[in-house]
Amino acid sequence: MKASDLFVKALESEGVEYVFGIPGEENLDLLESLRKSSIRLVLTRHEQAAGFMAATYGRLSGRTGVCLSTLGPGATNLVTAAAYAQLGAMPMLMITGQKPIKASKQGEFQILEVVDMMHPITKYTRQISSGANIPARVREAFRRAEDERPGAVHLELPEDIAREETDAPVLPRSRFETPCASEGSIRAAMEMIEAARRPLLLIGAGANRRQTCRALPAFVESTGIPFFSTQMGKGVVDEQHPLFLGNAAVSGDDFLHRAVESADLIINVGHDVVEKPPFIMGQPENAPPHVEEAARAGEARVIHVNYVTASVDAVYHPHQGVIGDIADSVERLTAAVRPQAHWDFGRFMEVKGHLDAHLEEGADDGRFPVYPQRLVADIRATLPEEGIVALDNGIYKIWFARNYRARQPNTVLLDNALASMGAGLPSAMAAKMVHPERPVIAVCGDGGFMMNSQELETAVRLRLDLVVVVLRDDAYGMIRWKQAAMGFDDYGLVYGNPDFVRYAEAYGARGHRVESAEALRPLLESCVAAPGVHVIDVPVDYSDNDRILNEDIKARSRAI
Repeated sequence: MKASDLFVKALESEGVEYVFGIPGEENLDLLESLRKSSIRLVLTRHEQAAGFMAATYGRLSGRTGVCLSTLGPGATNLVTAAAYAQLGAMPMLMITGQKPIKASKQGEFQILEVVDMMHPITKYTRQISSGANIPARVREAFRRAEDERPGAVHLELPEDIAREETDAPVLPRSRFETPCASEGSIRAAMEMIEAARRPLLLIGAGANRRQTCRALPAFVESTGIPFFSTQMGKGVVDEQHPLFLGNAAVSGDDFLHRAVESADLIINVGHDVVEKPPFIMGQPENAPPHVEEAARAGEARVIHVNYVTASVDAVYHPHQGVIGDIADSVERLTAAVRPQAHWDFGRFMEVKGHLDAHLEEGADDGRFPVYPQRLVADIRATLPEEGIVALDNGIYKIWFARNYRARQPNTVLLDNALASMGAGLPSAMAAKMVHPERPVIAVCGDGGFMMNSQELETAVRLRLDLVVVVLRDDAYGMIRWKQAAMGFDDYGLVYGNPDFVRYAEAYGARGHRVESAEALRPLLESCVAAPGVHVIDVPVDYSDNDRILNEDIKARSRAI
């Protein structure tokens, strides 16, 4: 059997449905093997977009997403996507080509040490030096990608190895289980929770796995303990739940942080340190100067429920670890913890009332260009519970994290780890491929959209039903806001944009332009209901961001 055929059979054995990417001449044997397989090649217009799609496929399915590039520039274009998957805990395999390694007549043309380049940003990276090694290398790559904590892996398949003959058999998928937490740690956590007066539950990115998403709602219902989430923990428990206190969308001095300050115990389920700290431990005088704006947990005790032990530093040094499969730990705590008469959640509920009232402000604001709170409210009203909104990176991400109430897990796809621009459109495309029955809206700033806007052609070619909302402020708005907040002159962050309606139509998509705040929701609803790719140009007004986020919220939350 040709080695490239064996490689593809190994991918099929792992259950691979799609390979996203752009082949080069070094991949042509592999491409021919893919042609004869059950796997669908999804040809993209840039390798970075292919990587974002593969990573999002992994995030949503729990199975390793696969992307493909040639050597040299193709491989370097995957680097950002590798970091995106690695920091975001998304299982993804990158396959890159290489010149022949046994004999080559092209010198050093296009040759980089790709394995070395990938080493710092992957869990596993290897060059395949023999066809006989393919089954073991592929199986190990998939095992590493999916094992907790999930992430990026890489295999380099040189041109001459791909066309070797081999009789090596494919290795079947192996079963592996994450170890469970010790009985002693469960008992200690249970005793701490029952002894506390104001326990508070934090849901982080690591809790956003299929089994944990089933276990945590039962814990909340059984104990009645209020909860909040990090940005990447959104939707693990329905955020319309009466015990939901909010999202740690901003670093400090939001209404939510008044609840954090009042807690005497924080049950930290799945917080991943790649996200900004949702709180810091210890008193202000003991904290490093760069975290003065963060939420203070004071002397509250902290239980760390996670797959791995905590990396201890000045802002996070939990008192008790519950280390093992998170879903199993939560189920055992649900069975063990009994609600206590001395628990007092009055302060938490007071804070929730103020936050909920604040979230209503601006939701029907009639100003134009569109107010961010109005945008979030209209998209929430348009999408059903299972609908998916995929965010690129910009200032609007804070508004969605804070104001958008996610009803189900992984229905708000935002990246608060690498936080790379350009991921919004590709991740929405992958979401639609994983969940074709669900409506999907991509929300992109004009800057992030233009970083991978060429994938509109891919979306049209794939006949995806997709809505892309482009928020136009003709600038890199997040950095411009920070620039102004730091007292610098307005410089270097303003650009021009194409006519997004005509731009969309040039790719075969449908272009639309919003011309009033009142027109936004009806247009969203009609685009979601219609087939095809729809691009909506939405002028957006960020002028109140600084006042609301840096002044108003802080003053009003401190007042309570």
